Amino acid sequence: MDVFVSVDMEGIAGITTMRHILRGTDDYPRSRLLMTDEANAAVSGAFEGGAKRVVVSDSHGDMGNLLPDRLDRRSELVSGTPKLPWSMLTGIGPDFAVALFIGYHAGGGVEAAVMDHTFTGYFFDVRVNDDQWNETHLNAALAGSFGVPVGLVTGDDKCCEQAKRLKGVRTVAVKQGIGRHVATSLSPQVAHERIRRAALEATRTANEALVFRPKPPFGLEVDMISTSCTELAALAPGTQRTGPRTVRFEAKTVQEMIQTLLAWMYLARHAAPQYKVD
Repeated sequence: MDVFVSVDMEGIAGITTMRHILRGTDDYPRSRLLMTDEANAAVSGAFEGGAKRVVVSDSHGDMGNLLPDRLDRRSELVSGTPKLPWSMLTGIGPDFAVALFIGYHAGGGVEAAVMDHTFTGYFFDVRVNDDQWNETHLNAALAGSFGVPVGLVTGDDKCCEQAKRLKGVRTVAVKQGIGRHVATSLSPQVAHERIRRAALEATRTANEALVFRPKPPFGLEVDMISTSCTELAALAPGTQRTGPRTVRFEAKTVQEMIQTLLAWMYLARHAAPQYKVD
């Protein structure tokens, strides 16, 4: 059984501020350790649950945060940027029995969620068929396009609450959000044990997990943070500019939708680099 693990940083226990997640600060090295240790907890649980192969995708920022020499030696690591064609899920495919999302966060605009955003600070809001989707929903739909269910989501309580829209998914809240940069967190050791147990169960019961397969077509709509971001995003083929800061794309498949969203993100970076948040 193959298991895919996508690991972000904002939803890791003990991490709350921008200094924790940005390369070059004195807090960042410690955050890399915390992130790697939560990844290891998921990997350990997956192998205990029956996995024969575990692939870990570094899914934060420049996607080069996890410490390879500290990562469980039984796992394989996908890292580097730009990770195309699927960003946080690059490396996934139909051979995987289940996906585990570790260290995830709530979507942009969620009150009292730790460092809430959806893919990037250039996006103010992301909607699919007029329904707000965050990274959990978008990545779950992408995994589902390969027939892979999401068995576990970990992060703050607001992220876990949003994840419950995926029927049957397990969640582990490692901290309770109080504000955008404030939370009450479990100790890392307690978080690791809860994640390990949940990953074990998610892997052991992977054949019972429900695949998230929303029905096409997909009306993807994003409100950008500035008109300059919108101007550049509108260059992508098939994109409609429906408002000063809004772009829309009608996708026939989830994979087409995700690639369009990523194209908008990379284009927007050239318009407003000062707003970079991943």
